Amino acid sequence: MFNAGRCQVARKRRGLTKSALASRIGVDLRAVTAYERAEYEPSFETLTRIATVLDFPIGWFSGADLHQPSPQTASFRSQARMAAGHRDAALASGALAFLLSDWLESRFTLPGPDLPDLREEDPEAAAITLRQHWGLGERPVKNVVHLLESKGVRVFSMAEDTAEVDAFSLWRETTPFVFLNTMKSAERSRFDAAHELGHLVLHRHAEPKGKEVEHQANSFASAFLMPRGSILSHAPVLPSLNALIKLKKFWIVSVAALAYRLHQLGALTDWHYRSLCIEMGQRNYRTNEPDEAPREMSLVFPQLFKALREENVTRADIAGELQINVEELDKLVFGLMLVGLDGGNSSGAGNSKAKLRVVK
Repeated sequence: MFNAGRCQVARKRRGLTKSALASRIGVDLRAVTAYERAEYEPSFETLTRIATVLDFPIGWFSGADLHQPSPQTASFRSQARMAAGHRDAALASGALAFLLSDWLESRFTLPGPDLPDLREEDPEAAAITLRQHWGLGERPVKNVVHLLESKGVRVFSMAEDTAEVDAFSLWRETTPFVFLNTMKSAERSRFDAAHELGHLVLHRHAEPKGKEVEHQANSFASAFLMPRGSILSHAPVLPSLNALIKLKKFWIVSVAALAYRLHQLGALTDWHYRSLCIEMGQRNYRTNEPDEAPREMSLVFPQLFKALREENVTRADIAGELQINVEELDKLVFGLMLVGLDGGNSSGAGNSKAKLRVVK
């Protein structure tokens, strides 16, 4: 049976309007609207064209209903400047991530969420509280993605080739999810992850929208990655931009984020901060991070894929069960599926249903 919701997710994932899809498959707009409203089903010939145009296996369109993220519950860093099509494509990738996450969690026991509700605290205090809760002290966070995964956050990647989609996060019932754009610098992606962590602990019971909540999440991220005491104890007197480029490696943040935090804490005068900002602009450091750090990758996915490979479960098996192309799945897992599950003969979808092992 044709699943209207799955058709809508596939269309949005490809960034197409209903009108554009109608044009490409040779039907009128009313027909596509009717398909997505479940008013009637496309013919097999039309369904084949839909699958071809959207680059989804034909079996995708007859699967079970999906749990789809909604714009109301997802936080987007760049909501104000984001085109609806880019937002919808990102949310559609979230629906695919939910599907993959459910598949993995039916086979493995992953860390449960350990995120306190800090909505009553201001961002700076919340960052301190969370660091204390996790036993981090004031030392730098070496890998934000690994830290989030260890605390039960499901972290997925997006391959959105647009600056409009930075990152987004949401709670799916009691499970937190974060989605990161892999096209950004490592430092900015770390800040995005910390920003979304801020939404998860500060805005769990509220609709995460508006300039004020974005400012709160930014303030949280800055304080979480660069604790006040640690920053002030390392702050040089009248630092040059080159000195900050060296210093940023300690906290693994962008030079712009470091300068902002130093100014916020009073370690830079207004004049000095403005001068540094002008110089950063002249050197094009706003878009091209100097001396970029290595990109953070998932720690959980390689463990899962290694376990699956040992059970002769291939990437083709997973793609076949989920009815999603391997390349589409790979975009969700930091490009690790093609590496972690490379090689081997297909074992058949039925052989991958047993629980394999617990990942702690």
